[in-house]
Amino acid sequence: MTTCTIRKLLAATPTLEGAGVHLKRVFGFHQVPELDPFLLLDDFHSGNPADYLPGFPWHPHRGIETITYVLHGKVEHGDSMGNRGVIGEGDIQWMTAGNGIIHQEMPGGDADGLLWGFQLWANLPGSHKMMDPRYREVKVEDIPVVRTGDRTKVRVIAGEIDGVEGPVRDIVIEPEYLDISVLPDSSFVHPVKEGHTVLAYVIEGKAWFDEKRDPFSYDTGGGRYFEFGREALVGPGHLVIYGDGNEIRVDAGSEGVRFLLCTGKPLREPVAWSGPIVMNTRDELRVAFEELKNGNFIKYGMR
Repeated sequence: MTTCTIRKLLAATPTLEGAGVHLKRVFGFHQVPELDPFLLLDDFHSGNPADYLPGFPWHPHRGIETITYVLHGKVEHGDSMGNRGVIGEGDIQWMTAGNGIIHQEMPGGDADGLLWGFQLWANLPGSHKMMDPRYREVKVEDIPVVRTGDRTKVRVIAGEIDGVEGPVRDIVIEPEYLDISVLPDSSFVHPVKEGHTVLAYVIEGKAWFDEKRDPFSYDTGGGRYFEFGREALVGPGHLVIYGDGNEIRVDAGSEGVRFLLCTGKPLREPVAWSGPIVMNTRDELRVAFEELKNGNFIKYGMR
């Protein structure tokens, strides 16, 4: 096995989205195509309802998949296919926009007013961008929890660990989406598919994500880089971008660590991206926005 080493580290930066939701953007437009097939990752985390109650009113998507994972609070969903639902603590929504969907996502806090969750965007290849949209709502009780030894707990959303497969399947980019908790001063080793993009986003605690503990490039936002020393641990709000290999090793510090592991097969296709729509060419984007303006954007149910 060849253990992956860290290629780069990104720090999440504050931004506003939707109708005025305060969140942290981990990566987005400026990282394309570096993290192919992934396009965007947002971390929304606040105990102040004014930061999130404006929500994400009705808006379109085409050509991508949006994956929403809630740790605390809830997100209410509605869409042009007639789906309605609420995802709460530990639930996930995996929506394939395909040839076009209009939806809204309206967040709410828990009993203490806390909202915490993540939204990941995954690209679709040109062959699937105009597929029929689909909506999957997976409840916490349907997401298996695997314990590797007595020191690590893994929630398997997509992918497989120790022979246990997550409930989200048949996704074209062959993703893994794992929520991993490692107890203090313990290690976690996991195989990954060679050639796939491998990302780890730290939620809580700190860890070494590179067994060599070599210095690596650290992007603080706006293209400002410095070298991250070999003895430093990676903490919350940071994204580890791995280089090539077929295995990762994570050594938790004295606090333990919790992180999201996302892997996927790169598409290696051109990306034309404007707002909520991601296609392969500028012409395809133009058609999408013209259809949106003319009222014939939605294709579902027209065949």
